[in-house]
Amino acid sequence: MTVALDHEYGETILKAEGLGLTLGENRILANVSLEIKDLKRPGRVTGQVVGLLGPSGIGKTRLFRILAGLDAPDAGSVTIGPQGQAVERGRVGVVAQNYPLFQHRTVLGNLLVAGRQAGLDRKAAEGKASGFLKRFGLEERSGLYPSQLSGGQRQRVAIAQQFMCSEHLLLMDEPFSGLDPLAVDAVVGLIHEVAGLHELNTIIVVTHDIGAAIEVADTLWLMGRDRDEQGRVIPGARIVDTYNLVARGLAWRRGIAATPEFAELQREVVARFPSL
Repeated sequence: MTVALDHEYGETILKAEGLGLTLGENRILANVSLEIKDLKRPGRVTGQVVGLLGPSGIGKTRLFRILAGLDAPDAGSVTIGPQGQAVERGRVGVVAQNYPLFQHRTVLGNLLVAGRQAGLDRKAAEGKASGFLKRFGLEERSGLYPSQLSGGQRQRVAIAQQFMCSEHLLLMDEPFSGLDPLAVDAVVGLIHEVAGLHELNTIIVVTHDIGAAIEVADTLWLMGRDRDEQGRVIPGARIVDTYNLVARGLAWRRGIAATPEFAELQREVVARFPSL
């Protein structure tokens, strides 16, 4: 039996309307619209995690880059915050698959560079960096270099570095790629931990791992393309379905991967892929 916990939605965190993108003669995205609103639970700090799923080559990375302000669409717009400010490069945190860091700078140095790039003066950057080092359990490693850290520690530094620029919005590209089950569990735990640091924290996870996406997210976006009456693919992907895992009673539950509800949803999503 699934039970959807009490929740309500507040202000808009991210909104995309009518996104289109064509590269050469290939239409990649067509009329992509989506919105994330602050998800609130009484007496709880509830950051959000949205999983972006779709077959390889469908356009997930292109959408990822547009949402992050790294690329511009041919049509449509992306705005952030309740005032609807246009997204710009550097205002959304981006954690790439290999957690790129400045190898010649210490943990603290990596955070300070990000802070200065965000327009903070040195004193403000140091104060903000100190706070993130404490939150992420990295205080004792602030003087170490990336090569002296474990993979999990480098990931924490990469996330903290991006939050120095973007206050609450973070995009992660394939954070589960190439990991064994124990490592996947650790990353799922870290994402939940980071989301829970602030009410407005929102993490969008682009991944091919359907099971990990269901386990970590409270919402899933499924990318796909429409088909004509003859079943032929119409160029240009969009969000063809949204899965509200809160309403399904699958969000915020420990050990969810071992439940029948989890297995049922995973089969449902897998079955959709051939038609996307």
